[in-house]
Amino acid sequence: MADAGSRQPTCSRRANQMPPFLVMEVLERAADLQRQGRSVIHLEVGEPDFDTPVVAVEAGERALRDGRTHYTHSLGHPELREAISAWHHRQYGLQASPDCIVVTAGSSGAMLLVFAALLDPGAEVLITDPHYACYPNFISAFEGVPVRTPVREVDGFQFDPQAVKDNLGPKTKALVLNSPANPTGTLTQPERMKELVELLGDRVVIISDEIYHGLVYRGRAHSIREFTPNAVVINGFSKLFAMTGWRLGYAIVPDWLVRPIQKLQQNLFISAPDFPQFAGIAALENAGEDVERMRQCYDQRRQLVLRRLKEMGLDVLTEPVGAFYVFVNVRHYTDDVYKFAFEILESTGVAVTPGVDFGPGGQGYIRISYANSLENIDEGMNRLEKFLAERPPRQGTHDLKSG
Repeated sequence: MADAGSRQPTCSRRANQMPPFLVMEVLERAADLQRQGRSVIHLEVGEPDFDTPVVAVEAGERALRDGRTHYTHSLGHPELREAISAWHHRQYGLQASPDCIVVTAGSSGAMLLVFAALLDPGAEVLITDPHYACYPNFISAFEGVPVRTPVREVDGFQFDPQAVKDNLGPKTKALVLNSPANPTGTLTQPERMKELVELLGDRVVIISDEIYHGLVYRGRAHSIREFTPNAVVINGFSKLFAMTGWRLGYAIVPDWLVRPIQKLQQNLFISAPDFPQFAGIAALENAGEDVERMRQCYDQRRQLVLRRLKEMGLDVLTEPVGAFYVFVNVRHYTDDVYKFAFEILESTGVAVTPGVDFGPGGQGYIRISYANSLENIDEGMNRLEKFLAERPPRQGTHDLKSG
């Protein structure tokens, strides 16, 4: 008789080949340690530690009481799309037709719909290396090919136009721009954005992930739509408005892309959730003071992390000015940052993300998230400093600033 296990269905090749999300591996091990009674400081997770602004919560509650618990228009409630359009105009001075805005289940949902609409099997998408960990998986899910383009710390982890040009080919369909960037917290300068637009023309679609817009501490983030109308903007409410659990995002797309995405939305998701859309309207229109308070807190934390790292001898060549991350070069301590991150966690109770979660270009780095209180961050830096003081640098690693 055949073994019962041999009759079990097998998972798809794509599912088996998908790599683990390392930040979640760290988070889950950190949770194990906490259940054992260990003190853990979370500097790994890219999630605001603030509660959703009260005006948004109250609007969501009203919507629930009013029975807003049903399917909506597949593009999203017109009132929310109009509010997004107005917010986009206030931020950038740009017109975005509500008819070209698609409300989605989180910004990840927006990105999945965009890739599903754009990519045929074998289509290539240029991404930076390092990059947000899920980009390659999103692309591969639709049989696209992620093309990692190395970026350098000394250049602010921005796309190098020459490197982009070298990677362009007949199958190149899109380029993903993320500014402010995860994991580096750096901004792509407007001059660089303009160069990319001129280089790519209308043949390659720029998909601009602008989820961290508004969380900028020096200068300002520029939208790709300031430079070309033939681009896609991905954004949402998770980061700026501390609404991760509401699962609300959106895409602003060229008019030729609306109908394909709408049909995919109808089939895959039907619509974004109903009542969170009214919380989103309230956030866009009335949460400005809450957002500014959070932004100032993040900036204080950012400055604390940078100061403490400098005191430890961990200089950051390009200071992060957006999001809530610092990408730290630790090559002189390890050649295996995955193992290194877990050594820090087990030894000190400080959870950080290994840089290889963000691609091969992240080897030699750890990401520190400062979405935590000043007190916890300071204690985390104390523990990290003690850990490094007891760990002598590796031999032959003097050139730490090559980027």
